[in-house]
Amino acid sequence: MRARLPCGLVFVLSLAPMLVAAFDMSRNDNLAVYWGQNSYGATHSDTANWQQTLSFYCQDNSIDTFPLAFLDVAFDTGGLPSFDLSNICSVNSGVFSGTDLPNCSFLASDITTCQSKGKIVTLSIGGATGAVGFTSDAQAQAFGDTIWNLFLGGSSSTRPFGSAVLDGIDLDIEGGSSAHFPAFVNQIRSHASGASKKYYVTGAPQCPYPDAYMGSIINAVGFDAVYVQFYNNYCGLTGFSNPNDWNFAQWDTWAKTVSPNPNVKVYIGAPASSTAAGSGYVSASQLSSIAQQTRSQYSSFGGVMLWDASQAYANGRFDAAVKSGLAGGGSVPPVSTTTSTSKSSSSTSKSSSSTSKSTTTTTSSTSKGSSTSKTTSAPATTTTVSSGSCGVVAAWVSNVAYVAGDQVTYSGHLWTAKWWSEADVPGGSAGDWTDDGLCAAVNVNKTNYRTTPVHAQIPASASAAAAAARPAAATAKSRVVGRAGGI
Repeated sequence: MRARLPCGLVFVLSLAPMLVAAFDMSRNDNLAVYWGQNSYGATHSDTANWQQTLSFYCQDNSIDTFPLAFLDVAFDTGGLPSFDLSNICSVNSGVFSGTDLPNCSFLASDITTCQSKGKIVTLSIGGATGAVGFTSDAQAQAFGDTIWNLFLGGSSSTRPFGSAVLDGIDLDIEGGSSAHFPAFVNQIRSHASGASKKYYVTGAPQCPYPDAYMGSIINAVGFDAVYVQFYNNYCGLTGFSNPNDWNFAQWDTWAKTVSPNPNVKVYIGAPASSTAAGSGYVSASQLSSIAQQTRSQYSSFGGVMLWDASQAYANGRFDAAVKSGLAGGGSVPPVSTTTSTSKSSSSTSKSSSSTSKSTTTTTSSTSKGSSTSKTTSAPATTTTVSSGSCGVVAAWVSNVAYVAGDQVTYSGHLWTAKWWSEADVPGGSAGDWTDDGLCAAVNVNKTNYRTTPVHAQIPASASAAAAAARPAAATAKSRVVGRAGGI
């Protein structure tokens, strides 16, 4: 005869599988993985491994945080921002009337699914080609109100993710001016202070300390975590055994003595595959060993950040292997390293994405961010972009303004801008670009796709000056110019 359990106990047992641990930023084994840019698709034509919808990556306990990358234009048509999620959602997926703000409301269920599993989903702002900048504290605060209403705890008739409420913001500012960003963050903090849920603020500085663009921001206002990009720079993961290169200690000191939030967590940012960045990739076992050693030395250590989800899954579930290593599971071999001889900083890490407004999608970029440009067909064969060629140069983006000398990649070629240009396809009738040849046949000696910093704004006279500089045939067409606050 089978014993009978009290009905109350049966009820408690039935609820047990439904309990999900809430996200805890104070832990030292968290894994943050960027999603949105289809980085794998930037260097591979096998679409089966291209980026999937967000919920696809939430089916186990490997990933704790998903920054959605990127919101790359602050003030676009109608005064609202724009963003691009590569092959999943972009301006080509449909926008709110009178704006260039994509309507991605179908992703609401993906976001809430991930959140129901104890994960947080944040909005990453910027990227290497991002056009986000402010001319005053007042403008930055107003932008904070906009982000709060569109993506966080506010309300608007133009919420890109419908009823889904994101868990915070992530700043990846890699160009232009960092002025007034503290006012933006403080405005978000002000809204969040009276909210019923926790909102997080994170950032992604590059490893050279202090970061040229993020340094003044993270010193002025408290962040919950920084995802330091230990790749594409001399201080990358491959220099771990060289004390002259590996500088986590500097970031630990910053966290404890400079940051307004002494409890800020510092993550080791890493490429999830050899094709995810120009340099700095190490195997999952090596990364786990580095993480474990770093955690044992520095109390500010918070976990690992990976670029990106598509690369991690295609690389044998790199994310799961790293998460296992963070948990201390499995054996890890000694770390093999190389010593860098150059101390120059690279700023090609996380390239943001924008989408030109036509039809067939082919992603094209590497490193921390791929861009989605529009071509007539996908590549016929798998292509791997290697470091030392066009792999360090970001893809052409339709709503970024370029100046003479800027370099981009497009359709497998390296291109150099002849003059100021926006929305003119390399190789197009405008003649704005010089074709430098196939990526496989050229070497790019610089470390950034731009020869000058990204500017927060283009002067109103810029388009007129550009028109005067180019041949008459190049100006006989319609073009988008003078977007307020954007480049």
